[in-house]
Amino acid sequence: MIKKIIAVIVLVLVVGVGILSLGKQPEPLIEGSESESLLASHRYGFVRQDVRLVDGGRPTQTNNDFEGTDNRTLETSYWYPVNIRGEVPEGKHPLVVYSHGFNSSRDSGEHLGEYLASNGYIVIATDFPLTNRRALGGPELKDVVNQPGDVTFLINSAITWSLDGSHVLYGHIDANRIGVTGISLGGLTTTLVSYHPTRRDPRIKAAASIAGPSSSFSTSFYDNADIPFLMLAADIDALVPYDVHALPVLDRVPRSSLVTITGGTHLGFASYAGIFRWLNNADSIACDSIMKNIDTEEEPWHELVGTREQGILYQKVPLPCQSTPLPMGMNPLRQQMSTVLTIYSFFESHFNLDSEKRSYFDRFLHEVMPREIPELSVRRR
Repeated sequence: MIKKIIAVIVLVLVVGVGILSLGKQPEPLIEGSESESLLASHRYGFVRQDVRLVDGGRPTQTNNDFEGTDNRTLETSYWYPVNIRGEVPEGKHPLVVYSHGFNSSRDSGEHLGEYLASNGYIVIATDFPLTNRRALGGPELKDVVNQPGDVTFLINSAITWSLDGSHVLYGHIDANRIGVTGISLGGLTTTLVSYHPTRRDPRIKAAASIAGPSSSFSTSFYDNADIPFLMLAADIDALVPYDVHALPVLDRVPRSSLVTITGGTHLGFASYAGIFRWLNNADSIACDSIMKNIDTEEEPWHELVGTREQGILYQKVPLPCQSTPLPMGMNPLRQQMSTVLTIYSFFESHFNLDSEKRSYFDRFLHEVMPREIPELSVRRR
């Protein structure tokens, strides 16, 4: 009898999980549209590898009860394409570095890593030592100033692998096609490593910030690099207010594009956000987490980022989650469709080796996608 009861409970749990996973599915893209076709495009399989990297040349600072170390340990993942034989396709592939947000992890970009890898990219991401959700001493916002160095270290590591005859990526990374992207604080990291006069990596050829804070960067800051820049933002983002951070981009950044998701949320950009699709607004979860881990009374620390002469605007940055109640947000799974398509088409419009395909992806990003996906609008400078 007990066995039968247990079996029934197990069956109920399995069915319940199945119903939850199928429930509240997003509205599909228009059948037969270019957007639907591109989202379903997977030219290759992909493999994810996890590895611990140690940068012995830079320390990790003390952080509350954490005494710090003389190195920076980076728990890292990389995704790469494989053909039907399980081998990396011949030739060299673009490299994209993904940066996670505050109190998050590299897994927040898993959907981007998988999709990009399945379409010929090599993607690398790490848990930053002091801003990830399991950081020793607790997540520390200010350590973002050290993250551009982490991104450079990841690029160095990947290129080293490409030169190592025993590594699976031997001969497969194109050092002339390196891009960076990231969500939230990872978007800020992306901007810093792309444009900062002393922290930037000149090997970066294209940058895409996803809901990244940018209110502290002036026009002169972006003059440090001549690369294409994309800002992907949500108009009801509760953590990084759209009007303050995203909207000014077109006025300040040469060669820039702004993609806006109407009804999108901040958390909706992350890979795991789909589990919050039952909420009216996924940012209610994000706000609770973030506000517990930041000091709202802390003095501004612009000087850690840079000087006024370097293009840093010493002005007050608005606190996150100040607008209540939160408006109704869109299904995060639907938002992720637009996220994947935007980031992929942006990099393809610059990194595809075929000029006609670069032109196609540029047109898709700026004309086709906003026509086929009603909640999207795209502007370019």
